[in-house]
Amino acid sequence: MTKIVRLLAGAMLASILTSTQMANAAPSDYEFQLVQPETKSGEAILDVRLVDKRSGKTVPDAVIFAKRIDMAPDGMETMSAPIEELPSTEPGIYRFKAQISMAGGWRLSLGAKVRGETGTVENQLVLKAGQ
Repeated sequence: MTKIVRLLAGAMLASILTSTQMANAAPSDYEFQLVQPETKSGEAILDVRLVDKRSGKTVPDAVIFAKRIDMAPDGMETMSAPIEELPSTEPGIYRFKAQISMAGGWRLSLGAKVRGETGTVENQLVLKAGQ
């Protein structure tokens, strides 16, 4: 009987260790990256990848819940533009359509939840818009 108890205890311990190792990433272990750091003014399509910095792999199926684009890099934080999320073209790439009103520096702020992780991934990306 003690052999069975030891086997069950070992299996439970292995299960606990595995589950804590799988969900131990911090929000800082992930980052958004612009696919192209430059765009045109007017209607612009922005592709952003979400990367797990520990492995270098893209992260699919994150839930984007916050998005904003403004001209903070040029000292005009109150000048924002409409932005909407579009369907993704590939796993780990998140696509947005923004109405960039003028040339200059723009800041894209994103907030997301990664499946299986606690905390929020938040990044601010800077891009340049030309004429």
